[in-house]
Amino acid sequence: MTELKQAIEEIVEKHLPDENHFVVEVKLSEKSGKTLLNILLDADEGVTIQACAKLSRAVSEELEAKDMMPEAYILEVSSPGLDFPLSSRRQFQKNINRELKISLTSGEEIQGKLLEVSEAGVKLLVKQKKEKGKKATEEEIFLPFEEMKKSIVQVSFK
Repeated sequence: MTELKQAIEEIVEKHLPDENHFVVEVKLSEKSGKTLLNILLDADEGVTIQACAKLSRAVSEELEAKDMMPEAYILEVSSPGLDFPLSSRRQFQKNINRELKISLTSGEEIQGKLLEVSEAGVKLLVKQKKEKGKKATEEEIFLPFEEMKKSIVQVSFK
């Protein structure tokens, strides 16, 4: 299954609409006795339905031509939802200046505004707990990627 997944990932990369688009995840699983191939696509400027459809057609055609999926399968191409954890530096980069909630491997949760992304981690602007009679302060902190378990963009309705 991992060799098939790698081969599919290469096909997906080859058929990306342009350099602004990138693959978040390629996942193979079982659903109702059929293989489910789920491709999550993201882009620096957001993903359109047309981009998902174009990638779906191209990947499907190549899978059929190479007879890589001999059994019946379901192909789903979509963008990651708002609640889908960030998994690549490129996704973090795309979300600079947005509020993130990060679960650390230590079990602690930190929420703050994403300021910058480096090779090693991210810099957040975090509000410190307000002490009685004092104004709340903000502090910049650096979090290495290896200490992050899960990072979710927080939706603001302001």
